[in-house]
Amino acid sequence: MKISQLAKLAQVPSKTIRYYEDIALLPAPCRNANGYREYQQADVERLIFIRRCRELKIPLEDINTLIQVQSDKTSSCHGVDSLIEQQLEKVRRTISELTQLEQTLHALSTSCPNDIVGECQILKNLHQDN
Repeated sequence: MKISQLAKLAQVPSKTIRYYEDIALLPAPCRNANGYREYQQADVERLIFIRRCRELKIPLEDINTLIQVQSDKTSSCHGVDSLIEQQLEKVRRTISELTQLEQTLHALSTSCPNDIVGECQILKNLHQDN
């Protein structure tokens, strides 16, 4: 199949496919006589795997690790488990940071009863170094 077909099946832009080839996340495809890239079903499956990992905000380096460990079907899952636990911890930290950000913004949004910029408590609070 051609890159446009692969992109449609895997729901990934063609530009992204080329990038993944450049960084060796996706193997370089065979080229037919006219120089067009030719892809196989395995490429669709790998791209879907990569896309799902990206949806989970897993970094490309870690996705590469997940791809590599799959080459030995009998090896331990410890590395995979550890990688996913680390990603979960990053998400939890982000949630905590966003919760704090929400609370700060909420406090700011309710801090100004004035209708004049010169008396705006929000702007005054933003000028203070806490």
